[in-house]
Amino acid sequence: MAKELEALTAEKPKAPKVSPLAPKGGFPQLPVIAGVDFASAQAGVRYKGRNDVMLARLAPGSVIAGTFTRSATRSAAVLDCQAKIGASAEADQGAAILVNSGNSNAFTGQRGRDSVEALTQNVAQLLDLPLSRVFTSSTGVIGEPLPHDRIIASLEELDGNLAADGITGAAQAIMTTDTFPKGAMAEIEIGGKPVRIAGIAKGSGMIAPDMATMLVYIFTDAAIGQTQLQSLVSRLTDTSFNCITVDSDTSTSDTLLVAATGQSGAAEITDLRSPEGRSFAEALDAVMLDLAHQVIRDGEGATKFVGITVTGATNDADAKRCALSIANSPLVKTAVAGEDPNWGRIVAAIGKSGAAADRDRLAISFGGISVATKGMVDPAYREEDGAAYMTREEIEIGVDLGLGDGKSKVWTCDLTHRYIEINADYRS
Repeated sequence: MAKELEALTAEKPKAPKVSPLAPKGGFPQLPVIAGVDFASAQAGVRYKGRNDVMLARLAPGSVIAGTFTRSATRSAAVLDCQAKIGASAEADQGAAILVNSGNSNAFTGQRGRDSVEALTQNVAQLLDLPLSRVFTSSTGVIGEPLPHDRIIASLEELDGNLAADGITGAAQAIMTTDTFPKGAMAEIEIGGKPVRIAGIAKGSGMIAPDMATMLVYIFTDAAIGQTQLQSLVSRLTDTSFNCITVDSDTSTSDTLLVAATGQSGAAEITDLRSPEGRSFAEALDAVMLDLAHQVIRDGEGATKFVGITVTGATNDADAKRCALSIANSPLVKTAVAGEDPNWGRIVAAIGKSGAAADRDRLAISFGGISVATKGMVDPAYREEDGAAYMTREEIEIGVDLGLGDGKSKVWTCDLTHRYIEINADYRS
């Protein structure tokens, strides 16, 4: 057992080189959200010398919504959170979110459930909360027992360091193979009072829709009911986090939690169709989409950020099916990595997608460059123009199926040698 624990606390690995697609301004200055405090600490879950656990404490009256992986092998923490979202919908007590990196506590059987129980009980006792208001998440290696005693040993330190401006440290503590912490914010006015939103995320590999292998925590001081917030979060997830893919692999641990403290002083949002409801929805959507894009920009080994828009499908579902087939194609992704405008691979990905398609109606473009029309190469297309466009860091691929009004947009990155290196050495 001693040797096992020693292996789990290997020396801190060398810091990865920051992705070339990382936001140029670095981590943003996120606003303080009234009713939320954060802390981070070194628990030694897997590595020495780095913060790997974070705690967020939410004020009484906060409501929490969430979406999760639908993987059949999801972790004990995910199952516990899912059960609590509805059960504590309108609870008047405070709440807490505890997250660790380095170990996903997935595929660990009864031991995994015992770890979640131990963590939630200790947090509940420390912060004087009901068990139904303590949410945990774990991310990292699958299949290894979580040394939850180390996390429990860090709780007193976390409690003592809770602060309203601690969100930056929290964003850093939840990273695994990420090369940069991810944050986004928005501010709107409701009835003349400012309403703020701040979010953090982690994710780099094992990213595919149906939630990806990411953890996302978004906080707002807006006043909104749990039912309304849950409806909004579920809808916006489908057009943000469920529209990104790095490698087509869905994780066991995906968790998105959105907490609203209601402490902005603005009137409560009771109708999502009202001007206030629409304004809040637009702001939350912007934060979620920003974080989703940052996950793709930090895709393991990524050098290209790729947007894929499909129009002219028989319906939106077919458009998304087609877009994801292109985004997940190793042939397309490696061509992008090699800066090769190989539109034939896009045609192949469309054909295998299962979406309705007619070869002789297809149109394909790279940015503003028309590559193919009516099922054949555009007579005006020049290969050197396509090759020049593919040297950009940000690439837009357009497909029109010519069949109807269905449309969808997804985002992905290229597939490079570095992806293999990272994943081959992940457990080393």
